[in-house]
Amino acid sequence: QVQLVESGGGLVPAGASLRLSCAVSGRTFSGYTAGWFRQAPGKEREFVARITGSTTDYADFVKGRFTISRDNAKNTVYLQMSSLNPEDTAVYSCAVGLFVSAYDRPGQYNWWGQGTQVTVSS
Repeated sequence: QVQLVESGGGLVPAGASLRLSCAVSGRTFSGYTAGWFRQAPGKEREFVARITGSTTDYADFVKGRFTISRDNAKNTVYLQMSSLNPEDTAVYSCAVGLFVSAYDRPGQYNWWGQGTQVTVSS
């Protein structure tokens, strides 16, 4: 049974930083794609970032502010977020996919975490 557990969310003021973690258990992946998505109230889930091996991609609205990374030894994926603003408020979820061709599409991913709330106050 594959499980993804996110942590690190919280309430922070605008301009602050947070680091989200996603611990993957139940299987060790060597070449999987890990992605971060977010969903704000009343909005659709949207792509934030992905990492495959050492290749990363970001949504335009987080470029230069967020960094995705992974620690294969710990089977953990991270999302370092800086210069947060109220528009970043959302539930952030990590996902893992074995064969991802379109990394910005949620349907491409096989497993999802439960999500962690990030709230940025103005």
